[in-house]
Amino acid sequence: MRKINFFGFFEPVGGGGEKEIVIARRLWYSKYEVQVMDGNRRRQQISRELERAKAPVSAAAFAEKFGVSRQVIVGDIALLRAEGHDIIATARGYMTQAPAAGKYVGTVVCKHSPEETRAELEAIVAAGGTVVEVIVSHRYYGDLTGQLNIASVADVDAFIQRTEGKSGHLLLELTDGVHLHTVTCAGRAAFEGIERRLAELGYLYSPVD
Repeated sequence: MRKINFFGFFEPVGGGGEKEIVIARRLWYSKYEVQVMDGNRRRQQISRELERAKAPVSAAAFAEKFGVSRQVIVGDIALLRAEGHDIIATARGYMTQAPAAGKYVGTVVCKHSPEETRAELEAIVAAGGTVVEVIVSHRYYGDLTGQLNIASVADVDAFIQRTEGKSGHLLLELTDGVHLHTVTCAGRAAFEGIERRLAELGYLYSPVD
């Protein structure tokens, strides 16, 4: 008579069978080590592909390539970030952080409705800016930051498509439309041009005295 042990293998009831149990355990540990090794190799490959990629790569694309779920890839990216890999998430997928050498970095404070998000983002990129992130100041959690890395109209389209018809909310909806954007551009003059355009559209925030 046999029963199933912790490792999923049969072992005799009433003692004995030590050799069979040892073999079962070795097989189980061997399978576990292969899984860990496969995960490490997959993450190494993901890192290499992101370094070579000229455009963002989606989690879905990685999942299909490696035959795993999208959630597994999300976990892989989190582990790579924890190891120090400079990986950012964009509306179109993951990419490595490119150095912003020679770029001007500024912050704009905006206020508008969710429906005006596309127009705001398009105005910034049309004026030569890249929207690096959005930041809101939450009552309980402090500053909440969302990585955007929107540098083109195509990036705007991808972001809007991800948000339209979804059950989630934009960060600006948590703060009555008030939010900050970190923006990179060619220089101070370009940044001031972005501010002027946002002011013309009525999106630049002005506090009420």
